[in-house]
This record gives sequence, C-alpha cells and structure tokens, in this order.
Amino acid sequence: MNVVHSDFTPKSRDARVDKIIKLAIMAVGGQGGGVLTNWIEEVARNNGYAAQATSVAGVAQRTGATIYYIEMAPDTGRQPVFSLMPAAGDVDILLAAEMMEAGRAIQRGFVTPDRTTLIASSHRALAVSEKMVPGDGIANSEEVKAAAEIAAQRFIVFDMNKMAVDAGSVISASLFGALAGSATLPFTREQFEAAIRAGGRGVDASLRAFAAAFEATQAGAEQPTQAPEPAHKPLAITGPDALIDRWNALTARIDAYPAPVRDMARRGLRVVVDFQDIDYGEDYLGRLDAILAVDRADKEYALTEQAAKYVAKAMAYDDVIRVADLKTRASRFERIHDEMHTPDEARLMLTEFMHPRAEEIVGMFPARIGRRIEADARWMRRIDRLFNKGRRVRTDRLTGFVPLYVLGGLKGWRRRTLRHAYEVEHLERWLATAMDYLKTDYDLAVEVLRTRRLIKGYSDTHARGLSKFDRVIGAIALLAGRDDAAEWAARLREAALKDEEGKMLDGAIETVRSFVPEKAEMA
Repeated sequence: MNVVHSDFTPKSRDARVDKIIKLAIMAVGGQGGGVLTNWIEEVARNNGYAAQATSVAGVAQRTGATIYYIEMAPDTGRQPVFSLMPAAGDVDILLAAEMMEAGRAIQRGFVTPDRTTLIASSHRALAVSEKMVPGDGIANSEEVKAAAEIAAQRFIVFDMNKMAVDAGSVISASLFGALAGSATLPFTREQFEAAIRAGGRGVDASLRAFAAAFEATQAGAEQPTQAPEPAHKPLAITGPDALIDRWNALTARIDAYPAPVRDMARRGLRVVVDFQDIDYGEDYLGRLDAILAVDRADKEYALTEQAAKYVAKAMAYDDVIRVADLKTRASRFERIHDEMHTPDEARLMLTEFMHPRAEEIVGMFPARIGRRIEADARWMRRIDRLFNKGRRVRTDRLTGFVPLYVLGGLKGWRRRTLRHAYEVEHLERWLATAMDYLKTDYDLAVEVLRTRRLIKGYSDTHARGLSKFDRVIGAIALLAGRDDAAEWAARLREAALKDEEGKMLDGAIETVRSFVPEKAEMA
C-alpha cells in the first residue's frame, strides 16, 4: 500500500462564522410560526445583532407545515452573509411546534448531538397521513422522544400548546418562553419580553404563556401532557321533572349492571339520549338487558360491555338531521371561537361544505314512500341531479343558519324516515348474527360486535364502511366452527381499518378463502 504525503494545509475556519447563531422553527399553519420568527428577529436586532429570517412552506404530508430559518450574528457594522436555508448538521437551536415536527427535523438531519438544542412541544397535531387511516393511524410520540434524546445535544420537551391555551394565547408565545428559558441565546428575559410588547397585539396573554414556559424550562422538569380524566363524570341534568325522573330511572338500571359494564353503558346512554330522546334511551337499555341475560360472568361480561359501546354507536348514526344539529349547536360555535382565539368583538365567517347525495335526501322521506322512490332509478337520477352538488353554506348568516337549525330540530320525525328503518334493520341483523355465534363460540360473538367499528361517518364514508363491514361478516361466516375463528375475525377487522380502499382486507379475505375452500365455494 502506497501512502501519499501532501503539503496541503486546509484553510483555517473563519472565526466570524462561529459567531453566527443558526435557529430553525418547524411549525404547522395556525401555530404562529411567523409571529415567533418576528419576535426572535426583534430581540436580536434590538440588542446588537444583525439577523435574517426566511421561510419555506411545505405542502406534503403535513399540509401547511413551514420551516422558518433565522441566522444572527453580532453587528460589527459590516453586513454578514447569511444562508437562506438550514443545512443538515448545521443548526444550533431547533424549535418544533408539535412532536412529529421534531421527528421530521431529526429525519432531515437538522438535529445533531454535537451542537443542537431541540425545544419541542409534546402535544400532537395529526398529519394528513394519520387522519387518512380509517382506524388508528396516530404515530407513536414516544418513539420520537426516544430518538430526540439521542439525536440532540439538549432536549427540552413539555406540552407548550396546553400551557399557551391555559394562558389564553397560542403556542408561539410558549415556544418563545422556552427558548428564553433555555439560555441558548445571549439575551435576558426582559429583552425577550420587550419583543412581545413591541408586537402590540395580545400582549398580556402572550406574556402569561411566555412566563409559564420560561419557568417550566428553567425548572428542567417535563410537564404532564394532560391530567387524566375521571372514568365517570356526573352530569348536571336540567329539564322537566318528568323527564329527569325517567333519566334517573334509567341510570338506576345501569347501577344494577355488573361492574365491567356500567361505565360503558352510562356513556352509551348519554349518546343515544342526546341523539334522540328518553324513549330511545329505554330502547338502548332494553337491548343491553337482552344481551346481559345470556352473558357469562366467567368472561367478565365482555359481550355486554362491547354491546354497550357499539349498540350506542349503531343507534346514534350520522344522518342529515344529526349533521345539521351538530353544525348549529352553540357549543360548536364556542369551541371554534376558542380554537381560533377570536376576540369577542370580532365576527367569525364560518362556511360549511355540504355535498348531499340522493340517498341522503330520500333517506329523509317516510319509509314507505322512500322505498318506492329508491326503487325507481329515474327518480333517483332526478333527485341526484338536483341535490348532489357541492354547496357552501354560511352558518354565520341567518340565511344559512336557520335552514340547518330547523333541519337539526327534526328529531321527532327521525323514527318515521327510510334511513331510520334501514338502520334498525341492519342493527337487528348484526345483533342476531352475534347471538347465533354465541351458542358455540363466545369470543367470536364478541368479535362480531366489535366489527361494528367499521361503520362510521356520513355519505360516501358511511357507504365505504358499510361495504367493508359486509365483507368482513361474510368472511367470518367462512371461519365459523374453527378454533381460531375469533382471532381471524379480529385480523379481518384490523385489515379493513388499515386503508381506505380496502386492499389489505381483500388480501386477508383471499387468505381465509385459501384455507377454507369448501365453504368459500358454497358461499
């Protein structure tokens, strides 16, 4: 092996480069990334530093995600040359306004153990890819935290979003406080606060959020993301005495249920009564009573517990009346105002996107008339041409709000509709199927009840879920009698939840058909 000697001496690093502080912010739309950037520029320039900030919007898996990049250096009277974008391995401080944004920064190489202080909020704002999964597509935050502990020189994390909301502000203020508390920039707390005051808007709330995050960072302890809620919250019931007496009678019936069933039954009762009325709640408990009568204590009443959950979901389906009711509730407008942080005197413009199909319109008709119209293809085409159009309804105006409000008040009409007739028929067939399997396979009956999870939503979403449900129930029929039938039923359900198109479900069903060929041929 030849060793080549060279007289080449690498050029020494310019000391002025080492004085440049490089800071990146990863934020999603609505989190105040631009405001945070302005504050950081303000505090730098007001205290003897030259600074430059740029931003690049992203439109991929996290719609609205933006990278803000800031470089600053002591002002020597000569304009420094700053970079426009962060480079892998060359970021001193990275602020992530949400946990998966921290993960994205680590993946891109912006966080390194030799130099980067990573400041991240532990809360989650779901990515588009997570929301698209029909089941639980939420990524594991703990894996990101574990990676951050390794990737960063210093890792500061707590729920900065909750801290900001509690202070009546937005997360940009608490991120700014955490940045100040980390002591990674050569400025005092008072200088940071002066930048907030210079902004002139929402100053008091921003300072409260800033102070809370500053102190939490200085304390050095991770804050709990959210206090656990008690399993059962007593409701403050108001209304006519007669109805309250009936409600109390229903809850007393639940108190007599076995312990594993009570909590879910209480939740289910609230849902169905809110959806319809007290009579509907009595129907709900009547169905649970029938299932409980054939349930088994040695199985800890798992069948009735699952029925308490999924029968309530089946009875509280999303129809036109339900959607209109939810869109016009005062609590919804209050929640939107809180989330948008709109001042009391500000007017919020709210647009609803409606796209009713002919099936939704005909579903509002009386059951007998609706069946006749639905059987006539010409009438269905006419109704579809008339109603199946994208509509934008302004519910901040009376012309948009009043029709939806009236429609949402038609609960008394619901039980006469074609949609309700279909839902009851489907509910009865589903429960009958589970009860048939109960005679020979308790666990399979439980899995059949859980399969109701596939049906959710409204319009096209509901139709897709119903199709998957029917296919899974059909495949379960092929498995009946096998020792592993319940296990395979669970696999089929989870496969159906993996993707919207149902490709994984198709594969799982083909697998089932491959080892039960005789039954598959009969089906």
